[in-house]
Amino acid sequence: MPAAVLIVDDEKNILLTLSQSLQLAGYRTELASSGQVALDVVSARPVDAVLMDVKMPDMDGLTVLARLTELKPELPVIMMSGHGTIDTAVKATQLGARDFLEKPLARDKLLVALRNVLTHQAAMEELQELRAQLGRFDMVGGGPAMQRIFSLIQRAAPSEGRVLITGENGTGKELIARALHQHSRRKGGPFVKLNCAAVPHDLIESELFGHEKGAFTGAVSVRRGKFELAHEGTLFLDEIGDMPAAMQSKLLRVLQEGELERVGGAETLKVDVRVLAATNKNLEKEIAAGRFREDLYYRINVVQIHSPPLRERSEDLPDLINTFLSEACAKNGRRPLMLSPDALAVMSAYDYPGNVRELRNLVERLAILCEGPVVSRTDALELLPRGRPLPPMPAATVGGDAPLSPATVAPPASGPVASGPVGWRPRVDQTFREQVEDAEREIIQHVLAHTHDNVTEAARILDLERGHFYKKMKALGLRRGQSES
Repeated sequence: MPAAVLIVDDEKNILLTLSQSLQLAGYRTELASSGQVALDVVSARPVDAVLMDVKMPDMDGLTVLARLTELKPELPVIMMSGHGTIDTAVKATQLGARDFLEKPLARDKLLVALRNVLTHQAAMEELQELRAQLGRFDMVGGGPAMQRIFSLIQRAAPSEGRVLITGENGTGKELIARALHQHSRRKGGPFVKLNCAAVPHDLIESELFGHEKGAFTGAVSVRRGKFELAHEGTLFLDEIGDMPAAMQSKLLRVLQEGELERVGGAETLKVDVRVLAATNKNLEKEIAAGRFREDLYYRINVVQIHSPPLRERSEDLPDLINTFLSEACAKNGRRPLMLSPDALAVMSAYDYPGNVRELRNLVERLAILCEGPVVSRTDALELLPRGRPLPPMPAATVGGDAPLSPATVAPPASGPVASGPVGWRPRVDQTFREQVEDAEREIIQHVLAHTHDNVTEAARILDLERGHFYKKMKALGLRRGQSES
């Protein structure tokens, strides 16, 4: 079905002209002569995009845009104005507009802008669908490493085989254990976990097997251990490589015989528990060093699943970042944020030694601190820990506060930008920042001269969103008409 575009303008002839142009291009159109009518239409029936004027008598377009963002944050909106200013374009972008076009609208530019926002929206919906499919494991990732894990979970979960999950801290070993439980025949039973490294050695036996009243100082009542609590379910022993040697032999007996005695008790209790274990250690090396029992290793290692570090599954970073950002915005009551391509490139360039746990924390910090609605490269750089090497900046990017390489400007698809290189040269009496600003100013003037002060085309050549381009011009004190002759 053709995409439906809602056109909002108080001038009837503009509504009809734009509607005819879009219908000829294959779109369905809805018309609204005021901001309130537009809000009523969006509330009543689905539309795929909105094309809206800024200046309207009853309710200006920016006010309507703010309400649309609250009502349908995923709905792409393109603003248009015959009296556009840099401030208006910047404010529209901050409120969530995907593009800003000047009247009179050139049909080709309108169709390109509309196609771009619809393509982006379709990609986001496809991404959400993929997440929903992968959500059956409550894990995110479509790369080869994660696909192998999903395949192993599918095969191992229905069995009663014990599973050893290996991997560095923060790679999601507990998520794998939960997925194994949720897709097993024991999913109706409890999922109980114990971090063996977090329990003092003299208390771990009581944690696992429970104790009777008076078994030791402080045992004022009977307590059931993790094995009893996990009866007919799953027990997840995290960091089993840190379990003390004396406890390993007692655990082995329970795994072999399926029965235990509470600390200080004489009654033998039968337990029906599937044990899953995880470790960040190389247990074979621990066995060679005499710190882990070889027979216990073979008991818990019927099936092994390795959870790879984030640096080995970098193809999943964009999906993980966007997923965590959506979750963090919802959790902290923030409106949805969008990542600029440069910000995503910056965040994808780091190796995250703390793995997924570190990434999630950093993204939540970003959701809390970033003013939005678009996360810039500068926002991403400020987020990441200091002292790590910065990822390279694309040579033809101008955006936010990021420096631009003065050597070259990316040519437009139709041909070279004017003739000869940009003529910027550094001056020894300037600070580095002043030199960067001079370079950016000359590059922008050069491209504007080539486009005859067509800001939209200049922004396209430099691969920038129009609102960011306006913001950069304002920061550098540039106005249209100041380009090179």
